[in-house]
Amino acid sequence: MGSLSDLIEQYLQDLLTKTGSVEIQRRQLAQMFRCAPSQINYVLETRFTMQHGYLIVSRRGGGGYIKIIKAKWYEEPDFVERLTDLIGTTINQEGMAILLRRLVQESIIEERDSLLLWQIINEELENPMLAEEKKDQQRACLLRATLLVLCGREEPN
Repeated sequence: MGSLSDLIEQYLQDLLTKTGSVEIQRRQLAQMFRCAPSQINYVLETRFTMQHGYLIVSRRGGGGYIKIIKAKWYEEPDFVERLTDLIGTTINQEGMAILLRRLVQESIIEERDSLLLWQIINEELENPMLAEEKKDQQRACLLRATLLVLCGREEPN
């Protein structure tokens, strides 16, 4: 028999296979598996990450919930790893411009998304007190996170 984490993961995977997304309450799931809510957090934080192809939306509080959405990533199997490698731990403005152009040319993202990303990231990094190497690190972090979300593909309606 697998570990409790494996059982929780399998339960959530089964739900996701049927619907593509699932909305749960952490406390109810913890009661169902007779575990602490932190065990649910652990499974979500280690097995349902963007790198694994999932988006998590959560709302805390009495009526809070966690929504897990299975992203339909760009068809290439190692696309997420390649994208992460391309961005690296730092990327300058010119490198970001080249990457965004390439993603638009290859129809991976829309041009308006590229322009929006460019504008938001550059505005975020306008702080003159921030050292240039720190800006390059922050730029890479922001770019990686947003592209992982943007490169998800929805089912055609």
